[in-house]
Amino acid sequence: MLTRGYGGPLRYVQGPGVLADLGTYAAGLGNKALLLVDGFVEKTYGETLRASLAKAGVETVSTVFGGESTDAEVTRCADLGRGAAVVIGVGGGKTLDTGKIAAREVGARIITVPTIASTDSPTSSIGVIYTADGVYDRVERCYRNPDVVLVDSEIILRAPVRFLAAGMGDALSTWFEARSNFESRSKNYIADGYAPTIVGAQVARACHDTLMRDGRAAYLAAKAGCLTEAVENIIEANTLLSGLGFENCGVSAAHGIHDALTVLEPTHHFFHGEKVAFGIIGLLVLENRAPQEIEEAILFCADIGLPVRLADLGLGEVSDADLMRVGETAMNPASVIHSVPRTLTARIVADAIRTADALATDLLARRRPVS
Repeated sequence: MLTRGYGGPLRYVQGPGVLADLGTYAAGLGNKALLLVDGFVEKTYGETLRASLAKAGVETVSTVFGGESTDAEVTRCADLGRGAAVVIGVGGGKTLDTGKIAAREVGARIITVPTIASTDSPTSSIGVIYTADGVYDRVERCYRNPDVVLVDSEIILRAPVRFLAAGMGDALSTWFEARSNFESRSKNYIADGYAPTIVGAQVARACHDTLMRDGRAAYLAAKAGCLTEAVENIIEANTLLSGLGFENCGVSAAHGIHDALTVLEPTHHFFHGEKVAFGIIGLLVLENRAPQEIEEAILFCADIGLPVRLADLGLGEVSDADLMRVGETAMNPASVIHSVPRTLTARIVADAIRTADALATDLLARRRPVS
């Protein structure tokens, strides 16, 4: 573990109106592009995107994302992208993941344009594959980060605030999971894995500090449709700081629990960051962290509408047998949960999930309403 590794996107640009600059950045990477967009993006911004690319002299093949980042969808997009110099993904995390993996398959450069700040997918060199039914399958490494990450904060603000909150749930896991990896001396996700660098660790910590300082204010501002400095800071934390932090330090049980929960159908109706938020509490229970730290995480998540109880994920009546199924899935040898610096079993994971629910339920019941 003496060799250290750090990675990140070549360019990160964030601000109101930067979507108009897409053609300029794409032209710097090549003169032919595959444009992969969400259905909503196609209806709302499709013509604007193609006009920007055409103005910059970039020939474009355009397609609408199929809805899940499956092997079949990656293959379809890769077939369309053969001969393209750059693949541009515009939309949510699964669209961007599909674009990144398709770009790897055809040897193209990568531009990610998130339209929501709900995950840290835009900056990373990995993509997640799901089944057609939305069940987590595996992580794919692309061995290169995006060349350009273009984040139009005005577009982010127009999305329902639930997306921004989900991004904070994903981002909140960054420091807690980095710490797990430091203590277990696990490898990060740069290429085939290295020891973390000082800068990677500091980015993960800055992500946590930014959330604690600006998260609640940003949530309320965005809910009111206001683009404040706090909102810009949280967009950066959700997208760049969280992305650099997880890739350069690693993830653990918050994501391991998220991935395993997808075997239970009710969770399919919730966003990635919402399930990760609940997984954070499970992680802190697994590591027996200080009660004050667990309570701080629960209250932060609750204040911005994130799930902290099983009932919040549609699992209020979940059986012990189903939680054992989750625990058994989490113990898959390829699961990221093994970065936790503890000996784990399926029963220990299931019990941690049940305990996380009990702690959050008790804390919220005792919490006095603010006058």
